[in-house]
Amino acid sequence: MLHYLARRLPAALLTIWGASALIFILMKMAPGNPAAVLAGPDADAETLKLINQQLGLDRPPLVQYLSWLKGVLTGDLGDSLVFHQPISTMIGASFGNTLQLALSATVLMCVMGVGLGILGGASRLPRLRVTLDTLFSVFLALPTYVTAVLALVVFGVLFPNILPISGAGDFSRNPDYALKALVLPSLALAIPHSAVVGRLLQSKMREQMKEDYVRAARAKGLSNKRIVGVHILKNSLSTAIVVIGIRFGGLLGGAVLIEALFARNGLGQLLTTSIMNRDYFVVQDLVLFSVCVAIVMQLLSEVALAAIDPRVRLS
Repeated sequence: MLHYLARRLPAALLTIWGASALIFILMKMAPGNPAAVLAGPDADAETLKLINQQLGLDRPPLVQYLSWLKGVLTGDLGDSLVFHQPISTMIGASFGNTLQLALSATVLMCVMGVGLGILGGASRLPRLRVTLDTLFSVFLALPTYVTAVLALVVFGVLFPNILPISGAGDFSRNPDYALKALVLPSLALAIPHSAVVGRLLQSKMREQMKEDYVRAARAKGLSNKRIVGVHILKNSLSTAIVVIGIRFGGLLGGAVLIEALFARNGLGQLLTTSIMNRDYFVVQDLVLFSVCVAIVMQLLSEVALAAIDPRVRLS
């Protein structure tokens, strides 16, 4: 397993390096000037020149990129232009709420996606299969902002005071409220992603149903429950594992909108505020952080897949 991880790690590191270069170039192409944000709209040219020198923005772009990359590797991300705080401290303070949201949404995504996928893949009832196919289609057609707005309307207008529709509680002080505050944003974030997991798992299980080993197992007299639970499900979970790992990165990206709608103080809210205030350095670091998380989760999902399926390690 360590040998497989060692083979996959260089590609992941190369992807992160390429993403960092692309992010740096795009941020340089963005309109505006960090010095103007720091100096204010009434600053003269001499003041802007002095601030550019202090921030190192007068140096060649390659030198600026290498300096930023060195800061990322050492944990020195610099200070925010707007809030005048260390960016690493700001990210650390907001990461907890986003991680809670992403993990709870991942749990719901796995429960709903894998559960419905197994139900649809193992069932022989045509009506149930049609119902689940329709449900998957509806879930796939609902973007996260639609599910979030529907949750806000249902539990904020039609059935108020059942679940909180805004804010994020502190698990150390009030775990009951913190858990309730996670339900709606996690559900709104998980529904579209669970449909992807469920449909892929269902399709994979239906393909496995037609394989020769399934017919051989039935000929030996094995029960349908054992065939599905031991053989078909194990051979079908590989697809779901990879999709879940990739979708975890999508959950972090979708958290930007969800945190804004549900007023949760997380990385998504920090990113939105930084973009509106043109806090370029914070935006640059947050985008790279999201890319790194997505790549790491995909790498972990591939390792988990290799642990389940020996063919992946051998290939």
